[in-house]
Amino acid sequence: MPYRLAMPEPADVGAVLLALGAATLGESGGRPMAPAIKAAWPGARLAARVHTVRCAPGDNLAVHVAVTSAPAGRALVVATTGQPDRGYWGVVLTTAAEARNIAGLVIDGGVRDVAALEAHGFPVFSTTIALVGATKVGPGAVGGQVRIGGVEVAPGDWVVGDVDGVSVIAGDRLEEITAAGQARAARETALFDELRGGRTTVDLLGLDPSAIEQID
Repeated sequence: MPYRLAMPEPADVGAVLLALGAATLGESGGRPMAPAIKAAWPGARLAARVHTVRCAPGDNLAVHVAVTSAPAGRALVVATTGQPDRGYWGVVLTTAAEARNIAGLVIDGGVRDVAALEAHGFPVFSTTIALVGATKVGPGAVGGQVRIGGVEVAPGDWVVGDVDGVSVIAGDRLEEITAAGQARAARETALFDELRGGRTTVDLLGLDPSAIEQID
């Protein structure tokens, strides 16, 4: 069955986006991040409005500040420069973020304490796992537009992450992209029924097999 968008409650919107998934939304007008940004632990799932952060190379002071200022329910989307292989986030920041009801983290850098992040159930998407920690002197910024995973992200956007990766949903296109995702999900459901009935993807998708050499 196709999903129906439940507006305007953000928690309901998040549930709908999670049900559709990052891949479907990324094919329906969302902006997929580079595949290097992926779940730090198996099963991590996230759908929330963003709170953007920019860090200086090897420094996470801006992240600490963002944890204190992010509205409840937001996901921190953190852009780093110069030294991605640092542990910008770990169990201490996770505990602080949970106390302030922050929804999760997406970062184009490293995180650590991964077993603890999983035990907390705190959704984190990162480019790597890194043991060495970050300095805490700045500079940096909280808010404004950032570029992460090849995608521009602005306050008011939504981020959706799951086992397939991370997609960004522009805030002013939320309903449009969600509706497109619902339509795509409905088409795929119909396609699955046809495939189970014996039809082929070559037939259903109108593919031309003549370019493929079939060798006996």
